[in-house]
Amino acid sequence: MFTGIIEAVGKLAKVEAREGDLRLTVDSGTLDLSDVQLGDSIATNGVCLTVVELTGKGYVADVSLETLDYATLGSLPVGAPLNLEKALTPTTRLGGHLVSGHVDGKGTVVSLEPSGRSTVYWLEAPKSLARYIAHKGSITIDGVSLTVNKVEGCRFALNIVPHTQQETIIENYSAGTVVNLEVDVLARYLERLMDPSLKDDTIKESTLTAGFLAEHGFMK
Repeated sequence: MFTGIIEAVGKLAKVEAREGDLRLTVDSGTLDLSDVQLGDSIATNGVCLTVVELTGKGYVADVSLETLDYATLGSLPVGAPLNLEKALTPTTRLGGHLVSGHVDGKGTVVSLEPSGRSTVYWLEAPKSLARYIAHKGSITIDGVSLTVNKVEGCRFALNIVPHTQQETIIENYSAGTVVNLEVDVLARYLERLMDPSLKDDTIKESTLTAGFLAEHGFMK
C-alpha cells in the first residue's frame, strides 16, 4: 500500500523485452533506497512494482502483460520522468489516501487552466471508471493522491498547487498526455458489496441502499 505522496522523481533508464512483457530499469534519483530489499514494492507512476534487482543508482522491476494493458509504462520512452514512492510502513504519515498501486486504467489530460498560482487540469476517464469518480473524492493520477474538484460526465477537474507541480511529473503534462488512473478502493468494494447477484440468503438483509448513500453524500 501507498499514500499517493510522491517521494522523488526518477527516470526510466532502460527497457528490455522479456517474452512478451517488459523489464524496466529505473534511475531512482533522490529516492533513499538504503532500506529497500529485493522483493519490496515501489510505486512507479502509480504502478506497484516489485524490486528484483538493486543497481546502485536505482532498481529493476518486471512489468506483466496485465499491467501493460492497464497502465502507461509500456509506452514510455527511455528517459521519461517517473513518480516514485516506497511502500508505506506502520509509522508512515498518511498524507494522501490509501493507494493500492493497482492501476484501473488510463485517462487523458484534456486541458489546463490557470487559477491564481495553481493550475486546473481537466482529464477524461474511460466510461467504465467515471462512475467511481466523485466530487471531493480521492483519485490517484500517476501515483499522486489528488482531490476531485469538479465532475462533468466522464471528465473531472483537479486543482494542482505549485508544490505538487514542482515535486511530481505533473508539471510536464499537456493536453493529450495519457496518465495512469487508480480510483478510490472504497468505491470498488462498495459496488461489489451491493451486487445483487452475490446476495446470500443466509445473511440478514442490510438496510444500506443506494438511496441512503446518495442522501448522505456518498454517491451522486
